[in-house]
Amino acid sequence: MNLILMGLPGAGKGTQAEQIVEQYHIPHISTGDMFRTAIKEGTELGLKAKSFMDQGQLVPDEVTIGIVRERLGKDDCKKGFLLDGFPRTVAQAEALEDLLNQLERTLDYVLHIHVDQGLLMDRLTGRRICKNCGSTYHLEFNPPAVEGVCDKCGGELYQRDDDNAETVGNRLDVNTKQMKPLLDFYQGKGYLRTINGQQDIHDVFADINGYLEGISK
Repeated sequence: MNLILMGLPGAGKGTQAEQIVEQYHIPHISTGDMFRTAIKEGTELGLKAKSFMDQGQLVPDEVTIGIVRERLGKDDCKKGFLLDGFPRTVAQAEALEDLLNQLERTLDYVLHIHVDQGLLMDRLTGRRICKNCGSTYHLEFNPPAVEGVCDKCGGELYQRDDDNAETVGNRLDVNTKQMKPLLDFYQGKGYLRTINGQQDIHDVFADINGYLEGISK
């Protein structure tokens, strides 16, 4: 099965990706992992990507697509793949379609885990970290026994700068605007399946599984 996983930060993509990989034995392929592997292996495209990254520039689409092509051609992708973080634009989505056609493969589903932005704000801004031992808490889902104090070492808990409401709100806004054209594109192609990510994580996976069971037989 050939899948793309989409969702805003905090929607629970990582948790669901782990379960999909465990259940269906296909590789979870993130953009970052692809770049790191290509660079580590010293491939021509990996070195090209590194030259742009070292200068703080975006890696051009043609290099990214080439790295995707190399990754999808590896043996562990023969039974399928779960792409995460790619494509990010409609141009990349169109290039991926061309690539899959060349490989004589097609997408099965684009799984979009949807969570309301207000709830994502609560999820992402509620994280607290111990200054001393690094233990992580959440004000709603995993609160410390004593407010502001680490259960494990008694250290002071703090909120990271990128977890504050303004930063999180900006990040969600940017991601929402970036993702909408992609969702529209895949909706038009008939690939898009939207999952309610506000349920219990087991129920989210049950909904995903309902789509995937049919194509795994």
